Amino acid sequence: MDKITKEQRSYIMSTIHSKWTTPERTVHALLKEYGIKHTMHPKLKGHPDIAVKNKKIVIFINGCFWHGCKTHAKLPKSNRQFWRNKIAQNIRRDRASHTALKRDGLRVLVLWEHEIKKSPESAVKKVLAFIKRGSSFSSQ
Repeated sequence: MDKITKEQRSYIMSTIHSKWTTPERTVHALLKEYGIKHTMHPKLKGHPDIAVKNKKIVIFINGCFWHGCKTHAKLPKSNRQFWRNKIAQNIRRDRASHTALKRDGLRVLVLWEHEIKKSPESAVKKVLAFIKRGSSFSSQ
């Protein structure tokens, strides 16, 4: 059972933002530092977090909880079935978005929240390698 009221839980959930999260701000600052021209929150299918337009690359920065990271996502103790369904739906939507973007000729890179927290520099180096290599990959 949840230890806080429904109103308190609602307030807490309302403070979670989908744009300009800490991992996004971290990657944005490092890309600027490396001189990589990019657009934050471009208006594209699937709503990627970052676009490197001159390289036809889009980057998704996935939160471990919301996107079902196999290593770090933990379901809340209450309302487990709701969250299981919600996260499964998010994963299906992510796959469909990535497929549609690839069909449109864009390359898709996924960075996970835990990668950025552990080593922001390594995460950005992964972006730089992705730009150089010219192939699609995703990590978990």
